This record gives sequence, C-alpha cells and structure tokens, in this order.
Amino acid sequence: MRSTRAFRPSAALKTDGMNAPAGPSHAFSLPEREGVYRAIHERRDMRHFSGGSVADDLLQRLLSAAHHAPSVGFMQPWRFIRVRSQSMREGVHALVEQERVLTAQALGEREDEFMKLKVQGVIDAAEVLVVALPPGREAHVFGRRTLPEMDLASSACAIQNLWLAARAEGLVMGWLSIFCPLQLARLLQMPEGSRPIAILCLGPVQAFYDQPMLQAEKWASRAALSDMVFEDRWGQNAQPVSNA
Repeated sequence: MRSTRAFRPSAALKTDGMNAPAGPSHAFSLPEREGVYRAIHERRDMRHFSGGSVADDLLQRLLSAAHHAPSVGFMQPWRFIRVRSQSMREGVHALVEQERVLTAQALGEREDEFMKLKVQGVIDAAEVLVVALPPGREAHVFGRRTLPEMDLASSACAIQNLWLAARAEGLVMGWLSIFCPLQLARLLQMPEGSRPIAILCLGPVQAFYDQPMLQAEKWASRAALSDMVFEDRWGQNAQPVSNA
C-alpha cells in the first residue's frame, strides 16, 4: 500500500483566507482548524487492514462521534450492529462476495477489471459495524413529509462523523455497499421494517492510501469542484468566490 503524502492544512487555510489574524469570533484556533481539514482531506475509503484491535474506550468515542451527527427532526435513525463472532463475519463476507460477482457481471466489458479490485476487508478488519435504519421511521414526519429519504441522509452524516473521528485517531475505515439488504437483514435477524445501509470495516492499517483507491487504480477520478457548483440555475457555473 502507498503511504499518505503530507497534507499541509495551513496551506489550504491560507488559500481560503481563513488563517488571517482577524476572523469570526466563534472560530476554532488555527491548529484546531488545521486538524479538522486534515482529517477531511486525508480520510480514505480503505480496503486493506492489518488486523489488530480497537480499544473499547476508543470505539466508544468513535460511536459517540457518530451519535452526535445531525438528523432531520432529531430522529436519530442510525443503529449500529457490532459483528464480532467469526461465523457471523464469514456470513457477511460471503454476502459481499456474492454481490461482488453479480456486480462484476452487470458491468459487462469491465467485469474482469472489477474482479481484480479488493472491495472488502470484513475478515481482516479489527471491527465490523453494520449501520441500519430502524423500523417505525414513518412516524417521523418533521422534515420528511416531502423527502422521506432524509433518514438515510441523516445516517450518512453519522457515518461521516465516525469516519473523520477514526482518521483523527489513526484508524482507517471502509464503507461497503456491495450486499443484498434483504439477505443481510435476515442474517442479522433484524426486525421487519428495518434496513441495513452500510457495512463499515474499521481498524489499524500499515499505511494509508495517498489517494482514493479507485483513483489510484485508474477506475475514476475526483471531478473538479468548479464543475459541481452552479449559480442561480442548473448548469450555470458559479463565479469564483472573491475575498474582496
């Protein structure tokens, strides 16, 4: 695996004018802001793990960070299932492998290329967490009447919190979405109406990727931010932000 190239958060902050002596009264100190931006820029979706373990108090901190995520209507729709037994790990691994083959077949001419990618670390990771939406979510109308999928969006915020906290703690995480939700729910004996949305592999690693794995494998690359920001209407590129 490649080691991470040094990210200089101070340079990024300087670009934004955020390290000026005068700033918003509620801003963090410069070192604190640098830490936040470093975690964001150096977070990676990892697939290679070195076994080991995650101390209970550290895992508790990470789950607490996830639990402090924002949620629409304060519904807190996330549930975490810690997969610990070897037999259950093997069952989850088998479901991912099954879907990996089906996904490869669906890719057509890129099937062989996809099958060469390492897409999971369920067996090797120190911790495996399944994130699920609970039953009874339809009772939460606040913020979801026209956008019922906001329970999913809220849970994604919890996952991102956990991911950034893990990076700050020197751990890595991989988010797996290659599985059949119905089969995984049956394996985990989840109640009717619940839905698994992510398999998170978490733990120590020998080295961080210096860039996203799919980018390193020439599978995809990060789009330019300027292509993602519009002004007033769809497709109209925004003008560069001025510090004047």
